[in-house]
Amino acid sequence: MLKNGNEMFNPQPIILLFITVVALVWSGYEPYDRMTWVLETCPVMIGIALLLFFWRRFPLTLLLCWLLCFHALILIWGGHYTYARVPFGLWLQDIFDFSRNHYDRIGHLAQGFVPAILAREILLRRSPLHSGKWLVLVVTSICLAFSAFYEMLEWWTALISQEAAEAFLATQGDIWDTQWDMFLALIGALIAQIVLSPWHDRQLTALDHKLGPKLSGTA
Repeated sequence: MLKNGNEMFNPQPIILLFITVVALVWSGYEPYDRMTWVLETCPVMIGIALLLFFWRRFPLTLLLCWLLCFHALILIWGGHYTYARVPFGLWLQDIFDFSRNHYDRIGHLAQGFVPAILAREILLRRSPLHSGKWLVLVVTSICLAFSAFYEMLEWWTALISQEAAEAFLATQGDIWDTQWDMFLALIGALIAQIVLSPWHDRQLTALDHKLGPKLSGTA
């Protein structure tokens, strides 16, 4: 950490943003399918824009910054190769003799895991909710709703552009792909809250002490 006046400056968010932007630029160079790349990386581009716009008013915990970077890299890698052709998934397919490339399963597990902490942070800082069963229920519901909405986006894409649909949907012939995607998002959301909540609570407390209740959003 570096001191900046009376505040403690941590360069990690900037480093994570730099890594994400570099990966995004790399992925845009000769991707396997340009339309799929746009569709898969669009959430990353929107997320970067929102973070830059709201950061001064709503800085995030370091835990959430790391998770968002990790999730962005998953999307970026999938966008470059398309999910059915990501080398890591092909490697797992060979090692475990899977019938398909399961990289998209990793993506949908992360689709529940990371947004769970994002939703949790926003709710704890901007709503009357506190840690407990109701927070778990609301966060899990938000993650399931987001996953279902994403599946509808994939459906609408398939209706609009049949050519881009196969690579974007990444069903690989699995008729239960949509159900698997939402189920994995549910599992990811629950695991994130069970495993990371104590760590997240400590970081939220530290952020509160650093910024004060008004700036941290807990006032």
